[in-house]
Amino acid sequence: MSAIHTWACLLLWIGFSVQDKTPDVTVVCAVAEDCALPCSFQPSSNETVRWFRQDVVVYTLEGGDSGKVHTGHEHLSVYPPLVSHGNATLIIRRSGLKDRGTYRCHVTTSEREHSAKVIVKVEEHPLQQLSLELSRLSGYEEMKCTVHNVFPAPRVTWATEPRTFEELRPVTRKLSDKHGLYTVDSRLRRLNAHPDLLYICRASSSYGGPAWTTSLRVREIRGTQGRDLTLPCKAPEYLNHPHLQWSFSGGENPSRIVTYDPKSGHSTSSPAWGNHVELDKFRVEFGDGSLRLMDPRHSQHTGSFVCVFSTPHSTHTERNHVTIDKLGGEDTNKSLPA
Repeated sequence: MSAIHTWACLLLWIGFSVQDKTPDVTVVCAVAEDCALPCSFQPSSNETVRWFRQDVVVYTLEGGDSGKVHTGHEHLSVYPPLVSHGNATLIIRRSGLKDRGTYRCHVTTSEREHSAKVIVKVEEHPLQQLSLELSRLSGYEEMKCTVHNVFPAPRVTWATEPRTFEELRPVTRKLSDKHGLYTVDSRLRRLNAHPDLLYICRASSSYGGPAWTTSLRVREIRGTQGRDLTLPCKAPEYLNHPHLQWSFSGGENPSRIVTYDPKSGHSTSSPAWGNHVELDKFRVEFGDGSLRLMDPRHSQHTGSFVCVFSTPHSTHTERNHVTIDKLGGEDTNKSLPA
């Protein structure tokens, strides 16, 4: 009886000795990016790899390098040539929220079994850009604030400078794609009683991290041909030491006029504009990027002058739609930029 008990214990010990289990691993995946779930084992022969998610088989590779693959999930894969070297890492292509959960890698060979557990979490896909523009597609003027390809959907808020007594009633829509990334579209009807109002849109994530801010002011300016004209542009208080750029569009592609770098304190003008614009660098340091347009011409300077203050997570734009009226008839054509 004691001999039978001894053999039973020996067989049980042998069974445990050929099973290999590694500690649990946690992998954090980014939405819409590839993600690797590690699984390493002692290589042998006749490998069969099975990956489970929540105890349901999601991927099977039978027969090692040249074996058969069974999967109902096209975005999951194991690289067969690596299996014979003891690597059964599972690749999740363009991971999404649906891929969260507990995975288990189970490998059987001619000599042993291996089991490993991987816990998959999905992290945020942070804001990369926040845009704000004036739209007229709805039959009236409205400010449109948009963010693309982000997770989780950010919280969008609006403000104006100066503040008004009118209640702001934005309409915000959040749409997700098949990967779980959101596009957020928030629209605010323009307050016609305040034509020179500054509109500010902010987007912040519930996961923390820096909030993004963008603001826009749109104005109409009329000037007279041959008379110097000042185009206003002032940075709001939320911007500290921003970069500045002025550009012009007369209906074609925008052309750069002048830029200002707060780090060096230097401004650089496009050669075509150097003798026709003036930027007060002392005022720029204090947030006043107003541009002086000298000897404006009707045919060359009627158009849109755009001023942009920017920092890594914030932008402020002022669009000055300028009309230069002729003085006493004909316009004298000069070689000025279009």
